[in-house]
Amino acid sequence: MDLAFIPSPSVGVVHLGPIPLRGYAFCIIIGVFVGVWLGNKRWIQRGGRSGTVADIAVWAVPFGLVGGRLYHVITTPEPYFGKDGHLIDALKVWQGGLGIWGAVALGAVGAWIGCRRRGIPLPAYADALAPGLAIGQAIGRWGNWFNQELYGKPTDLPWALEISPDPAIGRIGGTYHPTFLYECLWCLGVAALVIWADKRFRLGHGRAFALYVAAYCAGRGWIEYMRVDEAHHILGLRLNVWTSLIVFVLAVVYMVVSARKAPGREAVVEPGAQLAEGEDADGESADGADTAGDKVSVEKPAAEKSAGKTEAKGDDAPEKDAPGDAEAEKAEDDDPADADSPAGSGGTKKP
Repeated sequence: MDLAFIPSPSVGVVHLGPIPLRGYAFCIIIGVFVGVWLGNKRWIQRGGRSGTVADIAVWAVPFGLVGGRLYHVITTPEPYFGKDGHLIDALKVWQGGLGIWGAVALGAVGAWIGCRRRGIPLPAYADALAPGLAIGQAIGRWGNWFNQELYGKPTDLPWALEISPDPAIGRIGGTYHPTFLYECLWCLGVAALVIWADKRFRLGHGRAFALYVAAYCAGRGWIEYMRVDEAHHILGLRLNVWTSLIVFVLAVVYMVVSARKAPGREAVVEPGAQLAEGEDADGESADGADTAGDKVSVEKPAAEKSAGKTEAKGDDAPEKDAPGDAEAEKAEDDDPADADSPAGSGGTKKP
């Protein structure tokens, strides 16, 4: 048996009774969870609260899925609106067909809504999420492996991908470039680049996210050029190659302009994040209970501490004359009027 290729799975779906468990969906779901997990860690490091990234993702992820599907259907309308197309197939997301460009664009709209509700700047949120998005894409690309789709040109390289023939959809068997694997590895590299650059240059105001977009586009351009699936061409290049070029330029321009207008990183990314976990800015806990009166560890000024210690002694403690009182009594005994010399001259009293 020749093992000089990457085998494709024999099936892309396993049925648990009447419930189909699809490998493509699992890859997308795992990618989302990993992306949110890493984004949460980075958000906390930037001064935000734990759980905020997930709360906003509740808005961003559904918008992103819809946007990704819309981009695919609009740019590849033949299977749905063509002569032999079926409009209902546009809803079958599990069969593949999520355009990253639409997913990021409409997902950003959902994130913007979530950020507005929390009073958080969208660029800061995007910066925290950027490496997680790249890793999520790396995991999600394995869904193409389960569906045996979006592979590259024929090749006999040792890492070639074996594709089984399927006359029903016109798929020809053979060994091809595993473009899903290329993009997976590229996305992992993009995530590492963004994390390094963010620490090295303290990227802020959306520049970490822009770096992720630019770096991803640089790789997607040449990977897209290798693919052999049906696509629209403009001036001899696939539509997604043109999209990569245009978005790459826009991301680089944003980084340059942003660095000039708003250098450095945001000082505060989430209002009230310095408060105790589970407490909002009004002193209420997450369940609505008032916790303002429960704070017992408030640091007092040194003067108040000293006064408090004196009062704590109570009536049982013996009274002592303060140094100031002793000096006052001495001054009364040494009446300046009875002195031979002016006050403070050190003269003796008259007999």
